[in-house]
Amino acid sequence: MKPQHSFSALFLAIGATFLVGCNESTSSDAGADYGNNGDTSSDFDQRALITNIVDGVITPTFQQFAAKSLTQANEIEALCVAELGNQQGSVDAAGLQAATETAQQGWRSAMDQWQRVEMMQIGPLLNDDGALRNKIYSWPVMSRCGVDLDVVSYENNDINGVPYDISARTPARKGMIALEYLLYNPSLEHSCTGSVTPEGWDNRTDESRRLARCEFAAEVARDINVNANVLVTEWSGDDGYAATLKSAGETGSSFATVHEAVNKLSDALFYIDSVTKDGKIATPLGYFANTCGTSVCPQDVESPLSAYSIENIANNLIALKALYEGEDGLGFDDYLVDENDAATATLITQSIDAAIANAQAYQLSLAETLTADEQQVIDTHSDVKAVTDTLKSDFINTLALELPQTSAGDND
Repeated sequence: MKPQHSFSALFLAIGATFLVGCNESTSSDAGADYGNNGDTSSDFDQRALITNIVDGVITPTFQQFAAKSLTQANEIEALCVAELGNQQGSVDAAGLQAATETAQQGWRSAMDQWQRVEMMQIGPLLNDDGALRNKIYSWPVMSRCGVDLDVVSYENNDINGVPYDISARTPARKGMIALEYLLYNPSLEHSCTGSVTPEGWDNRTDESRRLARCEFAAEVARDINVNANVLVTEWSGDDGYAATLKSAGETGSSFATVHEAVNKLSDALFYIDSVTKDGKIATPLGYFANTCGTSVCPQDVESPLSAYSIENIANNLIALKALYEGEDGLGFDDYLVDENDAATATLITQSIDAAIANAQAYQLSLAETLTADEQQVIDTHSDVKAVTDTLKSDFINTLALELPQTSAGDND
């Protein structure tokens, strides 16, 4: 099944590689002034920095998504009960509308948290070419036709003579991106254009279509919650990646030095460059080739059906700030100050705050703004680029870090 959208070759090669094609070896070329024999010269407590970011920032972010994914699953199941009740006469239109809005808000709340998780792609979210991440959120790869086909396959509990098992289905047919389609798609028609279509769909009533889609959405939501809990376990378990980071430099650790683990954590910051800036903003702007060619392309925004794309960007930036500053504990900003580079520390904080304020000031959706006020989106790109330019220069130079492959040599 082909993806629903075709993104630029550059984004597929750079941004999507970061999302779905990276193993643990994500560090690549260093900045032009990279030095200090692979480490910094001060006595800054890098282990304390790792511990704070792991325990104070990443772990609670993952745990909160698991909790919100459970709420999301419960609210979608309640919607299905309301849909069936409406069809049987026990739930009125107002009750069904309320359940629909609650389920949609549950998706938005879970997506808010997921977009913060997206900024923290390290360890289990990168293992096996991003397999776990993709089970939860496969963007930019999606297949709306695949979702439509699986609605019927799940209903019939049959995939070519084998009982339906969502855990065995490809990421493009499930996850948060499928839920957006199932909860926000205004049309009850299927999206398939080839010879393979959902069996009997064209002959069904609107009521049966809505119920079938809702019941599959509930299954998708349950699967997301299962995978969210797997993420928490693979991160926080006794042998999880959090423990691996915190034991850096110790005998038997996969990190020879503490600074190597710091570098691994810093790699996550650059999602804001290769994916947020390039994929979510520059591609719809037409800076890279997109489905419209090289012109502004509103349909290439991240979450078009829910009109939630700019909120996704804002949440990426909020998570970036948390990773960079370490919330209430030690962060990379403190490390920069200890390395006598308070100017860079302050500049990055100010740049992130400006980009957050920009994203949160939108009055229309990102897709609508691309058409109504392209300059506002250009300004958003510029504000995010101001952050990434400093990260790719003074930040990595002062802290003797390497750029991840996704950002090395990328100066746009």
